[in-house]
Amino acid sequence: MRFVLKSFPNEEVNLIDLNAYLMPLFSVDLEKQGFPEKAHQFLSNIEEADIIICSLAENNRSYSAAFKNIFDWASRINVKVFQNKPMLLMSTSPGGFGGGNVMAEASKFFPQFGADIKETFSLPKFYENFDLENGIINPELLSDLNGKIENFKNQI
Repeated sequence: MRFVLKSFPNEEVNLIDLNAYLMPLFSVDLEKQGFPEKAHQFLSNIEEADIIICSLAENNRSYSAAFKNIFDWASRINVKVFQNKPMLLMSTSPGGFGGGNVMAEASKFFPQFGADIKETFSLPKFYENFDLENGIINPELLSDLNGKIENFKNQI
C-alpha cells in the first residue's frame, strides 16, 4: 500500500492501518450493546477522503478476518461504507492468482456498499514480485500497475 501511495506525491494521504481498528468480533448480540467507537472512526476517515485506495490481502480465498470484522461493524452503521468515493481496488496473495478470489468478490460486492471502483490491480506471487525497499520488482507487473494508477487518476 505504501508503495502505491508514493504515486500520489502531491496529495494529503491518510493511511488506514487495520491494526488501529481492533474491535470485538461482530455479532448481532454485541451490536445490541452499541457500536465500537473505532467503527465510527473508520467511517469518519472514509468520509474525509476524496478517494479510496483499498488493498486486500487474500486469506484462504477471501477477505482477511481483520478487514471483514471492521467492514461488518461499519456496514451496520452506514450500509454505504465506502460513501460513493472513487476507488482503486487492489489485491495480492502469495499464490499465482494474485488475490483473484478476493478481488472477484470485492469487485462484485463493494459497489453495493458505496464503492465507485474505477480501476483494479492484482499482484500475484507477492513474495516473489514485491520487495519492501523497491516495491514491485517484476517490470511487467510494475508497468501494469503504473498504467492502472494513471488510468485511475484520469477518472477522478
